[in-house]
Amino acid sequence: MPFREINAKMVEATVAPGQRLFSQRGAMLAYRGEVSFTPNTAGGQGGLMSMIGRRVADEDTPLMTVEGDGTVLFGHGGHHVQVIHLAGDTLYVEADRLLAFEGTLQQGTVFLGAQGGVMGMVRGQVSGQGLFTTTLKGHGSVAVMAHGGVFEIPITPQRPVHVDPQAYVAHHGDVRNKLSTALGWRDMVGRGSGEAFQLELSGSGAVYVQASEEKL
Repeated sequence: MPFREINAKMVEATVAPGQRLFSQRGAMLAYRGEVSFTPNTAGGQGGLMSMIGRRVADEDTPLMTVEGDGTVLFGHGGHHVQVIHLAGDTLYVEADRLLAFEGTLQQGTVFLGAQGGVMGMVRGQVSGQGLFTTTLKGHGSVAVMAHGGVFEIPITPQRPVHVDPQAYVAHHGDVRNKLSTALGWRDMVGRGSGEAFQLELSGSGAVYVQASEEKL
């Protein structure tokens, strides 16, 4: 297990020869051993399409490839850090919430409309979050960032979960998302909070929700 939670705002990662990690630029706080940090312009494990997706979503900050033999402390902006372990499934997460992840995970970019249809597109426009969501698939660990702490809510076929779009951090499993509103289009103008919108997640999996609606 490469990531170990030191406290609510910092994780320690083990870097071993022949393996690599990817981190957000500026996330390294300190390290021990022979460790190198190199800008990754190929878009992590996702290649060119992943990089293009981030650029279209104004998320063109390159990841850092972390290699060597030692340990690294990661944190960023004093944000809360949550470690998520994947066992072959796919994690959907906003790109700016990624702190670091194992190189064993395949990275990609998904257009929100692919799951939520037209309403998925509206969610991005109204909530202030991007229309593109980063995906990480495979076996490995991911460290994500949030405001005020993170709570994991199970999603079951019998009990879908409704989340304020601005409180959404990430989700994984066999889950579909749909944005709904109880207000008319005229009432929605200028409103981006949970009073106007709800992100419905249904299926089997889990969603991670932050304690604050503040955007990173």
